[in-house]
Amino acid sequence: MTAAQPQRGDGAASGTTDPEQLKADIEATRAELGRTVDELSARLDVPARAREGAARAKDTAVETYRESPPAVIGAGAALAGLLALLVVLRVRRRRRQRRAALLATSFLQQERAALRAARASAKDAAEDEARKRRRNR
Repeated sequence: MTAAQPQRGDGAASGTTDPEQLKADIEATRAELGRTVDELSARLDVPARAREGAARAKDTAVETYRESPPAVIGAGAALAGLLALLVVLRVRRRRRQRRAALLATSFLQQERAALRAARASAKDAAEDEARKRRRNR
């Protein structure tokens, strides 16, 4: 008998073909299979497991509060402070990113304007040079 095969009663293991023993073995196997399916279903039911975990956490929090209210209040205040700190840091980071983007955009606009001015100046200089050459002919 391999490890993967379910163990049966003495009748199947000894090779007897008593119909009553076979029926009993089949019923035992069905019951075992039913328990296995129920256990797998319970493990795969994620929403039920999440509700169960949340209920356990709530019960733990209520029990802790009953035992030591100041500790729970302090922990709640610390959690609220931590969340507020995270929000403030995130807002600051976004402001810095926006400011950097605006500065980069402003810098690019200034560079483009300088390039346009340089091109216009070069074009004007080239036109002036062409006029001087025409006059000197």
